[in-house]
Amino acid sequence: MRYQRAESPALLNGHEAARRFFVSSFDDQSSEQLLVANVDGATRCLHLEQYAGDPASVALPVRDIVADALRLGSAGVIIAHNHPSGDARPSDADYHATRKLARAGEAIDLAVLDHLIFAESQCCSMRRMGLL
Repeated sequence: MRYQRAESPALLNGHEAARRFFVSSFDDQSSEQLLVANVDGATRCLHLEQYAGDPASVALPVRDIVADALRLGSAGVIIAHNHPSGDARPSDADYHATRKLARAGEAIDLAVLDHLIFAESQCCSMRRMGLL
């Protein structure tokens, strides 16, 4: 027997679609959270994974993200996390962790499409900033 989703998968084609998808996903604004959307070749969301952090940081688990992408057959990932501090600009740690994931992804043809950082009503895109 085949199973079918009741709703269509979210289409994350572009910055605005991804921003709208992630903006309401951060349920705890007192701690950082990381969300990873695995997408297919048409940027339809296959799976969304959430990782909890603490008030000052959240780990970007490259090994887990890559393993999930391989298991799901993802063409790419879009990652997002929040900054409870109110400053949406990426930190040096954000930049280095994202670059590490992008390098790992290149080895298996997994594209890191964007890393969005949310703080209060702001959203920064590392792709739009030229950091990816």
